[in-house]
Amino acid sequence: MSVTPFSNSPLARSTMADAIDAVQTRIANDAASLQQSLPQPAWTQSRDPVHGFATLLERAVHDVDAQDRIAAEKMAAVDAGRSDDLVGAMLASQQASLSFSMLMQARNKIVGAMEDLIKLPL
Repeated sequence: MSVTPFSNSPLARSTMADAIDAVQTRIANDAASLQQSLPQPAWTQSRDPVHGFATLLERAVHDVDAQDRIAAEKMAAVDAGRSDDLVGAMLASQQASLSFSMLMQARNKIVGAMEDLIKLPL
């Protein structure tokens, strides 16, 4: 089997650049369509400044709690034999776990920022 060396001609470079551009465009389009198809949490949809930061955090906590309850219900259904969707139950459990971890990281950042504010000299 012989290997053809890559041609360094301007035509070959142009063709390769066009192919790379086409692939990058396709990836960007696929990413945009996936982003649009993902459901957005309720706490990210409100842009009303009247509700404030406390309401934003409250909604985030309620969304994480709802995900945990849904995952628990799915796992209980699989355990009881009412459902055979083990993959769906495991995915819901992992999603709830990741949501909780993200919420804890946000809480840690907020607490750290508040501690920094308290330490500021007046």
